[in-house]
Amino acid sequence: MQPGIWQILIIAALALLLFGGRGKLSGLMGDAAKGIRAFKDGLKGEDDKTGPSEGVSSLPRTDAEKDDLKR
Repeated sequence: MQPGIWQILIIAALALLLFGGRGKLSGLMGDAAKGIRAFKDGLKGEDDKTGPSEGVSSLPRTDAEKDDLKR
């Protein structure tokens, strides 16, 4: 079974999209990496916002708790 003219044209078009002109593939990968980095930075930002007001008591610690923290 030989590939037809339309199959060859589709393969050629895909090859041009992936590898043609000014490193489009590397540009796409760079954009994906920037997006992942921005997502990770966004998650870190949310972790920084959670402070002692969520789930941690602001009452003074006992001497035993202070000793445990020093270790």
